[in-house]
Amino acid sequence: MSLSLRVFLSSIMLLAAAPSQAQQELLQDPESYEKAYYGKRCEEVRYGSGFIDRIDVNNDGIVDAVTNSSEVMCDGVRGPDCTAEGCPYNFYLQVKEGGYLMIATAQIYAYDFIKRFGNMVFVLKMHPKFCERKEGEAPCQMTVRVRGTKFLTISKK
Repeated sequence: MSLSLRVFLSSIMLLAAAPSQAQQELLQDPESYEKAYYGKRCEEVRYGSGFIDRIDVNNDGIVDAVTNSSEVMCDGVRGPDCTAEGCPYNFYLQVKEGGYLMIATAQIYAYDFIKRFGNMVFVLKMHPKFCERKEGEAPCQMTVRVRGTKFLTISKK
């Protein structure tokens, strides 16, 4: 085996042994984090009363957060990232050790947070394509529960 091939193979082995840097950083407050983002992006920014919901999304007794970008007015444009498929909503879990983790972003029209069979669940109102329907048909309603850090689909209609 040539020296250059041995050096190349040993460098791959070192990279494979290096610890992963992919772990997400904890945020101290998702509201401040998102407001800082829009503050850098927009000359003039305002937030509606529904910009953030502080609710326990995963039924663990710790208050989490959901942000709604349709409640952002950026340089005179309401919901600058909204499309015909809805607006981005970001879902954050608060961890026991302190801080928040973003667990999902969903492009939806709206959601209801309701109790079903003793657990709180989301009913996400989404573009019809998510229920295999065509543009202009009734919106999709997907019922999901958050378990740990994962969204589990209960039903779609």
